[in-house]
Amino acid sequence: MSAFDEFDLSGLETVSISGRKSKVQAAAFASPLKAGSGILDLIDSMPKILAGNDIRTVVDGIARAAMGGKAVIAAMGGHVVKCGLGPIISDLIARGVITTVAMNGAGVIHDCEIALFGHTSEDVYPALRDGSFGMTGETAAFVNEAVSRAASDGLGLGESLATAVIEAKARYESASILAAAGRAGIPLTVHVALGTDTVHVHPSANGAAWGEATLRDFRILVAAMSHLSGGVLLNIGSAVVLPEVVLKSFAVLKNQKRDLGSFLAVNLDFLRQYRSNEQIVARASAVGGKGVAITGHHEILVPLIAGCVIEQMERSKGL
Repeated sequence: MSAFDEFDLSGLETVSISGRKSKVQAAAFASPLKAGSGILDLIDSMPKILAGNDIRTVVDGIARAAMGGKAVIAAMGGHVVKCGLGPIISDLIARGVITTVAMNGAGVIHDCEIALFGHTSEDVYPALRDGSFGMTGETAAFVNEAVSRAASDGLGLGESLATAVIEAKARYESASILAAAGRAGIPLTVHVALGTDTVHVHPSANGAAWGEATLRDFRILVAAMSHLSGGVLLNIGSAVVLPEVVLKSFAVLKNQKRDLGSFLAVNLDFLRQYRSNEQIVARASAVGGKGVAITGHHEILVPLIAGCVIEQMERSKGL
């Protein structure tokens, strides 16, 4: 027998499970997927629980916005391009699903390299050791020339880069988000912090041109976000720069008494980052939206969501 006192549980009051509130129901469980099923069937087979419901919300929100002629604004970091998703994003642009793109400096650098040369993303460690990291001459010359042209011609940074990629008749243009936006005639804005991107270290970089062009892009993005009511705002893989740009866009619009109405704000990333979760998901409710976060690899989530949106739109046309 133990030397220590034991609490007497004989008087414990119990309740019936028939009257107890339960957060999980069998009806919400996943169902096995049959061979030959479509991609929407995969989503339908997922549990109606947690992220299973969230991905349905995202797919439905994007499809409804696209079919209703509402804004779908996709902000994205460079990892989206490096994961090979340029053709997926470009296809959504060509279909009229994505109406505005916002990228950071890394994103457009990778996009330009893919479009022009078919490869990107340096091996940083050995290149840093031998002093060659960020020193690619062709990339810096191409990007910095387009930025200088943007400032001199009164264009946005993304607008000028998109035109440059198209005019270059880039061999891999079909994989370029810049080219897709340029050909579709939609805004593609670029938001940079000077000194953060490899092309900034080259003597061809004009700080005044970069600053003027990226600030113009901020104003272009704010104008696009003023039409967010009924639409969707996506942040894909930007942990700091674009969430902060979005927050300041919200601030300007609310300062000017713009009613953003209801919209869906979605953060997609392989980690839950503080700023993206706060500025995209949490702050959306402060300005009339609803925020959702789905955590996972871009190279899986983005094609999955895109495929479901396309199929849902096609099914709706057939009704």
